[in-house]
Amino acid sequence: MLELTDVTKVYRGGKRAVDGITMHLGPGMLGLLGPNGAGKSSLMRIVSTVTRPTSGQVRYQGRDVIADPDRLRRELGYLPQDFGSYPNLTSREFLSYLAAAKGLSARSARARIDELIQLVNLTEAVKRPLGKYSGGMLRRVGIAQTLLADPRVIVVDEPTAGLDPEERVRFRNLLSDLAADRMVMLSTHIVSDVESVAADIAVVARGRLLRRGSPEDLLREVDGQVWELLTAPADVPAVQARHVVSRMVRTTSRVRLRLLSDAAPAPDAVPVPPDLEDAYLALVHRSGEPATSPQAVLR
Repeated sequence: MLELTDVTKVYRGGKRAVDGITMHLGPGMLGLLGPNGAGKSSLMRIVSTVTRPTSGQVRYQGRDVIADPDRLRRELGYLPQDFGSYPNLTSREFLSYLAAAKGLSARSARARIDELIQLVNLTEAVKRPLGKYSGGMLRRVGIAQTLLADPRVIVVDEPTAGLDPEERVRFRNLLSDLAADRMVMLSTHIVSDVESVAADIAVVARGRLLRRGSPEDLLREVDGQVWELLTAPADVPAVQARHVVSRMVRTTSRVRLRLLSDAAPAPDAVPVPPDLEDAYLALVHRSGEPATSPQAVLR
């Protein structure tokens, strides 16, 4: 359905945000993983026809998207990382305005908006102006507007930011259902957002595609390289200087570390099965980016 060939985006000042990415996508979900500043949002804006690449080609259903973006735009639902709204409108008024802009009839828009308000759990707040919504509630309005026209291509950039755990699970399951018969592209730096719903994962850093494959493919790359080590708190900085540490948990007097190493980092280190976060951190670390997990804090 969608083909990206050697897509590059260079911003003013020479910053290369996207660096020669080639990917072919069909129905199903692609989880795009990468640290902040990896070029994910720039790539999503190119796919969504918001911005043009400096070079390279984007084709949808065989048509050149850069020269003729309208075919893709008619079938696209896009949720950017920074979603704007009108603070004086209610969620229903705002969604009605966007539905009219998308060409939906008033009758079909009413039915669709009722369905989406219930889907994103905003029924009790539907009469409240958006200016009084929390960040998580606004994110849910953004999710609803993405789905207004029942798009065939869905592009969502950091969609779970500001959502509570229950809402995150609800939205991930929704995307998984939608991906059964359409293309879904989910960009995030949070591994848990993709590990349970995406059978196809692409890892990017410094604007480049580092690896693409199934979760099982990525896990095989770090098999035998993940260890747990119980150490004294005073020794933690030395271990961090030598290895990528993904998790640290303080016990009564010791610290349990989970880390990446080609060989046993200490005589008493215990090998453990890798998870997707281990594979992601290993790939990012090899690219030269800082590879620090949000879980790698003492607690």
